[in-house]
Amino acid sequence: MEAGEKRLGVLMVCMGNICRSPTAEGVLRHKLRAAGLDGRVHVASAGTHGDYHAGSPPDRRSQAHAARRGYDLSAQRAQRVESLHFERYDYILAMDEANLEWLRDACPPQHQAKLRLLMAYAPGGAPVVPDPYYGGPAGFDAVLDLVEQACDAFVNHLAQQLSQAPSGTS
Repeated sequence: MEAGEKRLGVLMVCMGNICRSPTAEGVLRHKLRAAGLDGRVHVASAGTHGDYHAGSPPDRRSQAHAARRGYDLSAQRAQRVESLHFERYDYILAMDEANLEWLRDACPPQHQAKLRLLMAYAPGGAPVVPDPYYGGPAGFDAVLDLVEQACDAFVNHLAQQLSQAPSGTS
């Protein structure tokens, strides 16, 4: 990253931060790297109810399905959404309506515009990323399909935003 270039932050959010949001974090990181934007966008993930998983790696099934597609989630550790996240990140993307509602309730008014559903970026796709935790292997593949679709469009959105950013902003 060159001096004066705008840097953005993206926080992916689900309930426990062990399935959907770490998958979304890993996919977005991979796609940003492929687009040459990884140094300009910081990506993390957190859970709305992550206390019981804090410090844990992503679910082994999420890791296995992601690895089959070339995404490495192994270094990630679960954390809970904290008040500082609302200030620190430019985009806070929830995987479903329940988590978006939790974020809306917790988020200070001046940061509400940062909150969105990840799938809002997917062209004509599903409205939410469903939780695969209690289902079978197909659910983890479905999560990846949806997240890849949304992240492809989101990377294009970020690239456009970064190309239009005035020099010297952050």
